[in-house]
Amino acid sequence: MSEPRIKAALWVQMALRLGASDGRPGMVIRRGDADAGGVVVLLRGRMGIVALSQTRDAAGRAAWLRATGPDPVDEARADEYVAKQMRFDPDLWVIEFEAPDYLPPFEAKLL
Repeated sequence: MSEPRIKAALWVQMALRLGASDGRPGMVIRRGDADAGGVVVLLRGRMGIVALSQTRDAAGRAAWLRATGPDPVDEARADEYVAKQMRFDPDLWVIEFEAPDYLPPFEAKLL
């Protein structure tokens, strides 16, 4: 049995508040569907950007995939990834955080 799905807008609000309370300011780059949109999280640090995409682990639990690879990429490559995802999911949310260590400010299983 999988975890209950949280509405996208509520999840984004929670993530931004956690970021603010952790000293990792975040912002909405693109608003998606309030109920069912997917989320891409951009983590910005000195060496570039890491994009995280929602996924599920082998047991069906929520997890995050380092969608642009293990190393930071430049802004153009991150923008290309987001544009590609938006073609598949027009309801997509994109949020960005200042993250010098490239870790999200919310609890996340990273794959």
